[in-house]
Amino acid sequence: MTKNEFIEKLAKENGLTKVMAKEVVKTFLSLTTKTLKKDGRIALAGFGVFEVVKRAKRKARNPRTGEPLTIKAHKAVKFKPSKTLKDAIA
Repeated sequence: MTKNEFIEKLAKENGLTKVMAKEVVKTFLSLTTKTLKKDGRIALAGFGVFEVVKRAKRKARNPRTGEPLTIKAHKAVKFKPSKTLKDAIA
């Protein structure tokens, strides 16, 4: 599902206009980004936990050329689904 498809479905299921649904999604994504940047963690009960983790510097290989390279240390976002979400999908 694309972002636009999600917005259309959100609008339809909640009796919103597409403009209102788009604003809701935009606000959610903005708040999620700001919170992860500031606090590093968001826990949504019944859904899961988004958490910023630090990845160490590591050596890798370019799959196209086989040339060795170094990937810098960086931060990444990790998502751990809740038991409720896992059960719903299974």
